[in-house]
Amino acid sequence: MGVGGAARRSWGAAVLVLQAAWALGGGQVRYSVPEEAEAGTVVGRLAQDLGLEAGEAEARRLRLVARGRRASVEVSGASGALVVSSRLDREELCGKSTPCALRLEVLLDRPLRVFHVEVEVTDINDNAPRFPAASKNISMWENSPLNSRFPLEGASDADIGSNAQLSYTLSPSEHFALDDKSQSEDLKSLFLVLKRPLDRESLSEHRLVLTASDGGRPALTGTVQLVISVLDANDNAPQFNQSVYKVQLPEDAAVGTLVSRVAATDPDEGINQEFSYSIVSSVPESQREAFSIDHHTGEIRLTGPLDFEDVRQHELQIEARDKGTLPLSGHCSVIVEVLDVNDNAPEVWVTSLSVPVSEDAALGTVVALLSVSDRDSGPNGRVRCAVRPPSPFGLVATFAGSYSLVLREALDRERVSEYEVEVRAEDGGAPPLRAIRGLRVPVSDVNDNAPAFAQAVYTVLARENNAAGAELARLWARDPDEAGNGRVSYSVAEGGAGSGSGSGSGWRPASSYVSVDAESGRLRALRPLDYEELQVLQFEVRAVDAGEPPLCGNATVQLFVVDENDNAPALLPPAGGGPGPWAAGEAAEAGWRASGSAAEAGSSWSLWARAAWGAPAGQVVAKIRAVDADSGYNAWLRYELREPRGDGPFRVGLYSGEVSTARALEEADGPRHRLLIVVRDHGEPPLSATATLSVSLVEGSEAALAVAGAGAVLAGSPAAATAATNVWLVVAICAVSSLLVLAVVLYGAGRWAPRAAVLAGPAPATLVCASEVGSWSYSQRHSRSLCVATDSAGKSDLMVFSPNCPPPPCPAPKETPQDPPALLDTVYSLYVYVTGM
Repeated sequence: MGVGGAARRSWGAAVLVLQAAWALGGGQVRYSVPEEAEAGTVVGRLAQDLGLEAGEAEARRLRLVARGRRASVEVSGASGALVVSSRLDREELCGKSTPCALRLEVLLDRPLRVFHVEVEVTDINDNAPRFPAASKNISMWENSPLNSRFPLEGASDADIGSNAQLSYTLSPSEHFALDDKSQSEDLKSLFLVLKRPLDRESLSEHRLVLTASDGGRPALTGTVQLVISVLDANDNAPQFNQSVYKVQLPEDAAVGTLVSRVAATDPDEGINQEFSYSIVSSVPESQREAFSIDHHTGEIRLTGPLDFEDVRQHELQIEARDKGTLPLSGHCSVIVEVLDVNDNAPEVWVTSLSVPVSEDAALGTVVALLSVSDRDSGPNGRVRCAVRPPSPFGLVATFAGSYSLVLREALDRERVSEYEVEVRAEDGGAPPLRAIRGLRVPVSDVNDNAPAFAQAVYTVLARENNAAGAELARLWARDPDEAGNGRVSYSVAEGGAGSGSGSGSGWRPASSYVSVDAESGRLRALRPLDYEELQVLQFEVRAVDAGEPPLCGNATVQLFVVDENDNAPALLPPAGGGPGPWAAGEAAEAGWRASGSAAEAGSSWSLWARAAWGAPAGQVVAKIRAVDADSGYNAWLRYELREPRGDGPFRVGLYSGEVSTARALEEADGPRHRLLIVVRDHGEPPLSATATLSVSLVEGSEAALAVAGAGAVLAGSPAAATAATNVWLVVAICAVSSLLVLAVVLYGAGRWAPRAAVLAGPAPATLVCASEVGSWSYSQRHSRSLCVATDSAGKSDLMVFSPNCPPPPCPAPKETPQDPPALLDTVYSLYVYVTGM
């Protein structure tokens, strides 16, 4: 490399020739740099050529990606210049291939961009021609004919182009000349030509110097000494029937394949006629062992593998040497052209991968950058790429051999959270070869799904008097997103209830009754529920995820409070509220007396009444009135006579509460009777109240007032005017009651006969049915729905049930008129007015 060192110094003294061309359409930068340039030599202002501002190259991480070989160049981080990083030897990098180019990819971040840089390493004349040996021995017969040609092995030069174009000169000689006629542009054969007859006796040995000079500036040379021995005797050399044999052989030919057969003849006789074949030289010399020749038959066979990508043409120099005392030889050339076969599969590299991909990524988003190559040529090296199996991703060709994997369809992580993408490369050979590169592309989540409840409306039943904190139900909303986007929290959004008929309070929000656990969705009662205060609570429950921005879903909850038997029957005072037949007080003359305490299950009252001697059976002596704050069966009251037991003179209506004579009263019955009456509901367990009725037997004139008033007034009352008023009041109540019952029966019979009738008002539907006995028993609920059976017997009194009671004894309503008749409303209102006096 001494001559090469001088050349490098010469190049170092000169100004480096840098060429850069920016192809705007293809996005490629080209530079050239001579080989053996020193480390640190600036190849090109890459950042400037890419249009980057000062400092932008380092901020955006300008970097190189080499494909398949050591780059020997790098990007200077501060300046963004492309500089030589290690020794550049064109012969080591590319051998004899031209041009010698380093194909690089330059990546920029924010946004991700790829540029293609091609650095051509130009040749300098740093390699002198070299012969295979320092000397060459040649034997010639003295009787060799003029113009005899003796092949010489030429020199080789590792350089290319003009630096490798060799010319030969021979030292001055009167007997010999040099013939360097070329067979082709790539192959040059040398022959030593005899110009004058030889005379061994004059000169038995000739020493000549063969000099090879390349085309560099300055030119480098190599020499070989030719030692020519002049022989005597055998004067006919073997002659080949062809001077050049041309053969085509595929590169995948098996070892042992017959390449060609050469043939030579020798006109001599005897031993001088016998000859053998041999391969004396090969171009390139490194591939000489790939061929062998049979010494006797001249068959040339393949002894090593061929590779079109390394050597496309071989030249063999074949010699036929006879066996004379002074052997003679003939020569020919065999040119083997190697044919390309599809023996190299495509190669796929992933130069950049940006994962995971957000599920809301825009179409056209670049996911990965890939490079594809095939060492074969022609159709065998033409590569097609595709994505398999079908997926939302596709390939876009950005440059020769470069592709971008981009998003073609919208992603949905809830449907597919990760893709296994295969990039398949296939060349155009027959059969084609393929390469597969697998990519795992996970999809990251965004908050694009709102929580959804399993039901739009939840119906919840809760018994009243429940414990505070009791779990009523569990609500659940599903959010298919992951992590925080799928983490759901619950809350009571809106809703509430108005006051019950007995509470007197205003509207209350649902959050004062119930709460929902933010994490589990468990619905709990904040306090005991009271059916008499609240029957239905409707509110909204909201489910909100933890995404950004958060999404929510709602569900309606209808909470129905189920009645419990927690109210005992309460005995009613007289309708007027003043002193009279039903007045309660301390004195025995007032009639009613309360006994017991508030802590007891029921209540006890005392009553005095009068009955006339000789009153017939069935005459009403008094009427016990009671009410129960519960609903349904819990508010359905029955009256029982506890004392006296047996066949007494009085009886109590089971459902009416009317105390009447069981038989005609006689003097034997005694002047005073004490009756203990129990009022009991139908709840489980039943609750009750007791009333004590003291009945005095008097003469008929004194009993008239008691019978007409249906109450208890002590004889000798000082308020005679008040007693008379009460008598007329009782008469009015009876008249209005009879008129109301008659109107209901007539209206039902005329409009709905023979079916049961239903009159619906604006309040919630509450069934009101006729009893068998005919007393007044009602709930505190404000309902105007009446159900009248056409076949009811006895008095047409009313029994009230709430909606959650068992089926009533009357037929179920079939029709619900929008507005009740005016006549029925008028009578009903008159009754309420009179009874409230």
